[in-house]
Parts: sequence; C-alpha cells; structure tokens
Amino acid sequence: MTKYKFDEIAINSTQKKKPTEEDKVYYIGLEHIDPGCFDVVRWGSDVAPTGDKLLMQKGDVLFGKRRAYQRKVAIAPFDGIFSAHGMVLRPNLKVIDANYFPFFISSDKFMETAVRMSVGGLSPTINWKDLARQEFELPSLDEQKVLADKLWAAYRLKEAYKKLLVATDEMVKSQFIEMFGTVENNTHNFPIMTIGEFANCFAGATPSTSHPEYWENGRIRWMSSGEVHKGHVEDTDSRITELGYKSASTRMVPIHSIVIAIAGQGKTRGTVAITEVDLCTNQSLCAIVPDERVNYSYLYHNLQGRYLELRGLSGDVNGRGGLNLKIIQKIPVILPPIEKQQQFASIAQQADKSKFELRKSIDAIDKVIKSLINN
Repeated sequence: MTKYKFDEIAINSTQKKKPTEEDKVYYIGLEHIDPGCFDVVRWGSDVAPTGDKLLMQKGDVLFGKRRAYQRKVAIAPFDGIFSAHGMVLRPNLKVIDANYFPFFISSDKFMETAVRMSVGGLSPTINWKDLARQEFELPSLDEQKVLADKLWAAYRLKEAYKKLLVATDEMVKSQFIEMFGTVENNTHNFPIMTIGEFANCFAGATPSTSHPEYWENGRIRWMSSGEVHKGHVEDTDSRITELGYKSASTRMVPIHSIVIAIAGQGKTRGTVAITEVDLCTNQSLCAIVPDERVNYSYLYHNLQGRYLELRGLSGDVNGRGGLNLKIIQKIPVILPPIEKQQQFASIAQQADKSKFELRKSIDAIDKVIKSLINN
C-alpha cells in the first residue's frame, strides 16, 4: 500500500458554464443522485438552471460535496452540466485504476474524511484545498484492477436484484388494477369510501429529548418518520419509557395498522408502511387503523401504489409540503368485498416474501462490496 495526497489521486475539474435553455435536458443535480448507486436514472430540469454549473463528461465521477454525509457518488451517463454543490472528479491513471476510482470515492475511508473536512452549519460543504492535501493509502494498480473486476461484478448483480424488486412492485400494482380498477376508473363498480369512514386516524408525538428518563432503558417501541421506508416495521430504532409515553400526546398503534409519513425529507412524505408490532410514532407519521371491513395488506398496497398521488395532495409533489389528518381522512379508497381483498392480500404477501429474499441478497452483496473496498 502506498500513500498519496488526494490531489495526486483525483483531478478536480472546475470548468463551468452558465446554462442555456438547451442545457436543462442534460442537467444533473444532487437530487438526481441516489446514495449507494452509481447509475443516474433521472435528470433534467423543467427550466434552465440558474447560476454557473460544472461541465461534466460521460464517465466522470460526480460527488456531492454539500452534505457529504449523504454519500452521493455517481458516474456521469453523458456530457452535460452538474450542480455547483458537487465535484466533477477524474482519476489520475498513474496511481489509480479508472474502474476502481468510483469505489474508492464511495469507500468509508474517503467518505469519513470528506465529512470531517466539511465546514458550515445547516449545509456543510467541502473546501477542495482542505480535501486535496488529505492522504489515502492505495494498493498497486494491478491489485486495483483485480479488485475493480470483483467490485463491478458484485455491483451489477446488486443492481439486477434491485430491478427485480421494482418489477415485483409493478407486478403487484398491475394485479391490483386488474382486480379492482382505480377510483377514477372503477370498472367493477365496487363501493368507494374515504379513509375516515372506515379507519381511525391519528398522529404521534415526540417526548422531550432533554429528559433522559423519557428514553433511557425504554421498552415502548417509538417509530420516527424515516423508518417508514422499512415497509414492514418489525421493530423500531428507538424506544421510550412509560414516563416518556405519558409525557407526550403520542398513542399506541396496534399491530397490522398502516402508517403514512405526513412530513419528512426527500422521498419520505407519502410513503406507507405496515406495523408488524405494537408501537407509537412521532408527529410526522399518521396511523391508519382500519375496521373489520378492510384487510390491512389490501389497504397498504392500495396506498403504496398511489405514492405520487399522495404527495400531490399536499400541493407539491417535488418540493416541500405536508399532509395532515384531514387530507388523509378524505382520501377515497375502492372497497371490494373482504373476500376479494383477502385474495389480493395472499398474492401480495407472496410477492413480499420474494422481495424479502431479494433484499437479503442485496444486503449480503453490499457487505461483500464494503469488505472489498474497505479492507
């Protein structure tokens, strides 16, 4: 292993341009980059971006220097422009293999250093001069090439599994529409009711974090809005005490209820999950507890397939905004006979089992990738 300063490993391309109307099609912002994924699957802007942007070439490594803790690293899929809150990096081929380079940038060692170098409060960012003089160890070029082959094989397999996850969701959504139609196109003439007519809806609360006795050694599961991405919530990251529970206006959510994020950053708002245990939630989650007329799995998949619609109900699909109890209670839902709901739930639960196995495989591959990069 040989030590190099970062500016000996990477070339920081700072060439910029002021975007024109034509450039909006080939613009990539930090919002277009998904953590843990080198592939950019969405890009562009409705209007020409304002302010100078970085010029990028196909194959460049794009790194989000603003809020580096989000670990946003991608490979430019075309020539275009990139957010000024990022860096356009190219490998110095004398010391680092081009195929190994993106994995190095996404490694724990580099990311931890980048976060440590960040300055600023709400939106910490990285100064190139500070990062440039940081030292990193690299294996020989021959070793890098061998590692890169293994890493890319694992990465491609992981991405293939992720595509199967998406395809499974699309299959379930298609099956739902075939069996029940939609509120707008109710071909089977099933009854339509609002959520408030068949379910009890309520939000949670957060005990004061300035009182350790509300949290330490707690046994009551307490769910934050970020945990809604688990889909099936079998446990929570935090627990509160009986004292903490009584101090706040949060309420117990029974097993097999639906929770929906009414606020939250990024993709969180509008996301739904099923509670597989009794728990309580914070104020950014709304619990939907259906009565005996509604199968919980049916309701979950109904709302899951309407993600963009739910975000749009708050008046803003892409940016800030929030749902509230009144909005959720007024959401219309097709209600077929309970036997039909249960029939669909059986199909959906089989799909969920397949997705569970896929996620296990993806997690295992991630561990292999991390081990190869970091060791």
